[in-house]
Amino acid sequence: MNIALQKTFELLLIILLGILLQKKVPKKESLGGLKTIILSIALPATIFLALLKIKLDESLLVLPLMALCFNFLMFFAVRYLLDFSIPIHDENKKRTLNMLLPSLAPGLSCFPFIIAYLGDDFLALAALADVGNKIFGLIILYMLAMYWYRKRAEKSNASNKSKLKSLLLSLLNEPINMVIIIALLMLAFGFNITSFPEFLQNTIGRLSVIMVPLVLLFIGMAVRIKFSDFRYIFQMLTWRAGITFCISAVFIFLLPELSTGMMLLLIVFPQSSCSFWPFAHMSAVKGLEDKDGQDKPTFDLDFAVSILACSLPFSTLLIISVFYFGDYVANPMALIILGIAMILFSLIPKGIKAVKKKTKKPEWKNGIIKELELDE
Repeated sequence: MNIALQKTFELLLIILLGILLQKKVPKKESLGGLKTIILSIALPATIFLALLKIKLDESLLVLPLMALCFNFLMFFAVRYLLDFSIPIHDENKKRTLNMLLPSLAPGLSCFPFIIAYLGDDFLALAALADVGNKIFGLIILYMLAMYWYRKRAEKSNASNKSKLKSLLLSLLNEPINMVIIIALLMLAFGFNITSFPEFLQNTIGRLSVIMVPLVLLFIGMAVRIKFSDFRYIFQMLTWRAGITFCISAVFIFLLPELSTGMMLLLIVFPQSSCSFWPFAHMSAVKGLEDKDGQDKPTFDLDFAVSILACSLPFSTLLIISVFYFGDYVANPMALIILGIAMILFSLIPKGIKAVKKKTKKPEWKNGIIKELELDE
């Protein structure tokens, strides 16, 4: 069996095991304990290790800048175009989508296939591009989540100075933010992971290893997908993929001298599944809301878990398809056509709804025909 496919089946099997464990772990308190382990130990260790492995090279800075540019383009597309295509009326779900859809998790959904189809050299380039994605997902999205939380927080008599102090303390109390600050300071002074004693390197590595299975188990155990949510999620993921193909087409059009391998990298990297990091930020906000006693949450965490559960297999199938068709996909016109087709496909339910609204059903009442709109 293809190594990349085998890796995919392994990841999906862990999610399936999590789903099977739902009856064994019915209480949210138990899931909360698992989430605490992920957010306080496994994820910080993974981030710390990833940041300290970065080798800064000025000639390759264009790759993380391109990834960061994609993140921002997707964020603005989700914020200003998604509601026109797929209307969602719940504000907390809109904010959840603004956090998740622009984020990328290439380590889970993309890197195994890059190794299998393109080789280690392209994997190194993808890992470097992921630095820009990390900056967006770990820092910018966290700041955005905290901004929305503070904006919605109940008005109090506290001064702006005390509010700023509270925000800074909440930032420093998060393990993820602490390890990012420490790692960036170490990189600035020329240190990396090899600067630690070997036993400490091994400890950080072991804690990092447990992150992927724990996250996948948590997704499987926590997911509760309603049919209505699944329909919306499939539409949104299709719309996201279509917009992403169009953005990749623009990058490839602006860089016509790229090899086929580099073009495929620019296509599959942005098609990575949604990242777990925004969920970590939203969970941190939920913790602050529980302390403040806020009734209306800023984000919909159940909806977020459902998106994460659907995003991984969806992105995996897309990435496999891109590599399968290879040269046929690696040109701007094909990507534009494919992207527009996927966007239009995601709009089919909206079109059906519009047709139903225009269809009138005649009804006799008191000798007069009354036109009624058909129910959906």
